[in-house]
Order: sequence, then structure tokens, then C-alpha cells
Amino acid sequence: MTPDDLVRKHPRLWHMAEDGCWPSIAEHGLLSTSALLDLYGISGERRVAIERRHRPESVAIARPGFAGAVVRDQKPMSQAALLRCLDGMAPEDWYVALNARVFFWPTLRRLTGLLGAGAYRGNVQTVLTLDTRSIVDAYAATIELSPINSGSTIMRPARRGALTFSRIADFPGEPSRRQAGRPCAVAEVVVPDRVAPVVDHVLAVHRVHAGAILEELWRSPRAEPGDVAPDRFQSPSRP
Repeated sequence: MTPDDLVRKHPRLWHMAEDGCWPSIAEHGLLSTSALLDLYGISGERRVAIERRHRPESVAIARPGFAGAVVRDQKPMSQAALLRCLDGMAPEDWYVALNARVFFWPTLRRLTGLLGAGAYRGNVQTVLTLDTRSIVDAYAATIELSPINSGSTIMRPARRGALTFSRIADFPGEPSRRQAGRPCAVAEVVVPDRVAPVVDHVLAVHRVHAGAILEELWRSPRAEPGDVAPDRFQSPSRP
């Protein structure tokens, strides 16, 4: 795959964040969990628990002079299932790998699937719509792709390991997926560490509940009317 291929197939990316977090994201950027823990000065055993272990619930963190932040839970993943599908890595290494990255959905189908998941559909979420070309141009040296939902082990969890995240030109990095005999779809677009400043790449920001747009928080002057649905985030019939 080439960067142009990625942009052509997935011209928009989406990121779901906690309600109320847009001012902090606009100020500090979209930070990986590890980068967020650095910013808030979280260390010691508390950091180990957040960064290297499974998070069954979201974790609120605070620091004097900061607005506060929430580290998202990992409810779609279970320790037992992860042990069965993880290749060549310990679970704590997989958690570290996930927590070192910022994740984007390349299709509305995947975004709306998360918005409608049992753990999240009852809560208001903040949804960022981003320009893929802008992200690819800015992070060409580090951007990665994943052929699976790396943070989920629901149903029949896909195997995963050190080669799950690969550079665009190497996608998919896992030999077993390359040899499957059919094109491998991009499930996640990933940027290690952080996307900052993020307002350079965001087209629009919305508060969303059960797929309905409650409020538009911000819109880039570059955004066109068709960049987001006018009243709902609805999944197309095909990815």
C-alpha cells in the first residue's frame, strides 16, 4: 500500500474521546495513554496499573493547573482471551504497545460500532473527524496501520503480536495475513505517541449520543459540508 492508496480509500479518519475533553485535546493534542501519563506526572505503581495492566474501567487522572483527564477503559479486551491470541509477547507488553499509540478508525462502520457498543452507547462521546491526507503528510515517517481491532478480543479474537502494527508500505506486516489470498483491509490507522497540534488536522468535532449529533463543538474553515453527516453518525451499508 502507498500513502496515496490509503488517502484515496479512506479520506477521513475518526477518533472517539471522552465527553468534555475537546478543550484539552485542542491545547495539548491527541496524546497516547503513555504521553498523557507523562503530561500529568503519573508514576510509580499507579502508572504501572494504568499502562501495563488491563483497565476494566476508565481512570480519572489529575494534576494541579490542568483540567483533568480520563484514560479510557479496555472493556472490549479480556486478559484471558488476550493470552489465547497473543503471539510472542506477554500481555503487559501488548498493553504497553497499545498505550504508546493514538488510534483512528478509517471507516464509519467501525466508529459507529464503537459508539453503539454496550459499554459506550449510554454515554455522550466526543467524536473528531480528521483529514487523512493531512495526517499522512504530517506523520509519514511514523504512521502505522493495523489489520485488526487491536484493542478488542470479543467473539473470535484475531491473533496479534509484534508485527500487527506496520508501516504503510509494509501493510500488512504479518505474513499469515499477506498469504491469505485476498486484500487485507485497514482496521486502524495509528500514530505513535501523539498527534500535536491536532487542530491542524481536525475537520470537525461533535458531541454524539447513540449516533445522534447533539452539538458541534468546532469546525475547521477547511471543512466542507459533506465531511460529516448533518445530523447523525450512521454506518454505511459496506465498510
